[in-house]
Amino acid sequence: MKSHHASDANLDSLFADGPLGWALTFLIIALIAGVLGFGVIAGTAATIAKLLFFVFLVLFIVGLVMGRRGPVV
Repeated sequence: MKSHHASDANLDSLFADGPLGWALTFLIIALIAGVLGFGVIAGTAATIAKLLFFVFLVLFIVGLVMGRRGPVV
């Protein structure tokens, strides 16, 4: 059973639709392209994955600094 807290919804969107999900997608694309020998595509996808990971990291740290707010009514 899944809880329906606002913080859970934020975490779900951060991982699934947010920068971390996209970073993982581009990482998988880079790995597949590298195995198949597409070096330029693999390098580009890996660079995008790194960039999106750092965007996720910054957003995560900002979220920690801002702290948890009360429930939205």
